[in-house]
Amino acid sequence: MNLVQNPFAPGAGSPPPALVGRKAILDHAQIALARIKIGRSEKSSLLVGLRGVGKTVLLRAIHDEAEAQGYQTFFIETPESKPLASLLLPPLRNILFKLDRMEGFNEGVKRAFRVFKSFIGAIKVGNDDFNVSLDVDAETGTADSGDLEADLPALLSVVAAAAAARKTAIALVIDEMQYLPEKEFGALIMALHQVAQKKLPLVVFGAGLPQLVGLAGKAKSYAERLFNYPPIGALPAGDAAEALNKPVRDQGVAFEPKAVDAIIRTTHGYPYFLQEWGYETWNYAKASPIRLADVRGVTPEVIRRLDENFFRVRFDRLKPSERKYLRAMAELGPGPHRSGEITKVLGVTVQSLAPVRASLITKGMIYSPDHGDTAFTVPLFDEFMKRIMPEKPGK
Repeated sequence: MNLVQNPFAPGAGSPPPALVGRKAILDHAQIALARIKIGRSEKSSLLVGLRGVGKTVLLRAIHDEAEAQGYQTFFIETPESKPLASLLLPPLRNILFKLDRMEGFNEGVKRAFRVFKSFIGAIKVGNDDFNVSLDVDAETGTADSGDLEADLPALLSVVAAAAAARKTAIALVIDEMQYLPEKEFGALIMALHQVAQKKLPLVVFGAGLPQLVGLAGKAKSYAERLFNYPPIGALPAGDAAEALNKPVRDQGVAFEPKAVDAIIRTTHGYPYFLQEWGYETWNYAKASPIRLADVRGVTPEVIRRLDENFFRVRFDRLKPSERKYLRAMAELGPGPHRSGEITKVLGVTVQSLAPVRASLITKGMIYSPDHGDTAFTVPLFDEFMKRIMPEKPGK
């Protein structure tokens, strides 16, 4: 086995060697981009799913498709504590300069620069880490109120109109959207609503944890009609098998069918874990075909690596009370679980743990698939909690 030629890519957002099981989502994005480019109406899309299911990979693929179709694009990731305006303005500035460099004078582009300058002055996003300036006069009365819900729709509408004047379109690709504060999320939704009403060529493709759907609806009630919410989950057995078999087949190597079945059972078909097991099993095996014995031999080491990295980085952010809550969830299994069941394991009331539950949702560790239900956002986290906290809760 040639370790240098190992085809698997177990990294955060790393493109897998075989992007399988997501064709319908990519096809829909391709059609949506093409429709918007020619002035047809189409919804923006928010990909929702657990950690490690490949949302970022899909966003990157959609971003590349948008560029291939001639869009002006940018890709940003929303951190837990940074204003939306400070994330949007640098790439929007770059897009305006690209539009301005296109052949011929265009008043729509010049106006977009003036409105952009107004927005900067009103929002006051300049700080030690971020500063942007333009050598143009601001346009008084447009996007300069200091209210993001009023100003962002005005800004994006003018920028989108400038793109239309240049016979192009804009795609905003935004990852980790569950971290957007409600008011900022609402401002973005209002902006997209206004853009859609004016049939301007601007679209958002975003991604986030499963609570993103509820957050969008809470920010603006009409968000359910503004976005598609394609769920991104574990791969079905056939696709999971192909995600393992195709990369090694391209290298002249093979898996025994029993080895593939064992990996799928262990990983539950989650894409990130398939890459981890594929990578480590390739390195462990002595020769092709990769056998069931190889999978069994390397699995303890893969679990150890996941515990020290993928799982541990999330566990270390938790307070003791939050760890106890998650350990109680783990005792009940993968979930989802009713809040009353979790508190019963701990021997306390639902009301007493409401702040803990709310904090875990904010940190992106759990979400509520239905009212009163709670589930992990990280696949196989229940098994990890039992390994790292073997003593049963309540003792």
